[in-house]
Amino acid sequence: MASEEDLLQALLRVNDPEVGVNIVDLGLVYSTEIRERQVRIVMTMTTPAFPMHSYLTQEVRAAILSQCEEVEDVHVELVWDPPWSPKMISEEGKRQLGWQ
Repeated sequence: MASEEDLLQALLRVNDPEVGVNIVDLGLVYSTEIRERQVRIVMTMTTPAFPMHSYLTQEVRAAILSQCEEVEDVHVELVWDPPWSPKMISEEGKRQLGWQ
């Protein structure tokens, strides 16, 4: 069965198309949940006005389904609370952005 680590590894392959950094290091993934063969991802966008939210959620689904063969269904829930801020970016994300 897939683990949280498996999910996060799959999500490291999903980059925010505007910034070019993966959604995990950007701090966009708030939580993951695995129940049998179903996965729930709770995430946000850098702004509610982000024009590519459907593209990004499709990429999340595709990444998990392709990397975690035992997963049958992926539900992505977009939330706006707490609002995203640059403080949520990991040290690796800051390095990729040239902030360190």
